[in-house]
Amino acid sequence: METRRRSLVKALVWNAIGFATMTAVGVVVTGSASLGGVMALANTALGFTCYVIYERVWTRITWGRVNV
Repeated sequence: METRRRSLVKALVWNAIGFATMTAVGVVVTGSASLGGVMALANTALGFTCYVIYERVWTRITWGRVNV
């Protein structure tokens, strides 16, 4: 089972990557760094929340696990 801290760190790293990517996409699509940044920030906040919940739910599901 994963600790809450590990799930949190994984989510933070993944969202930092996503934030940078989404900012770049937002700037390319809108031509505005501030609008691209706002879009990326909203996406990151929502994605972070969903990812943490998703990871915590999956830590409780035993299907597909092999005890070694």
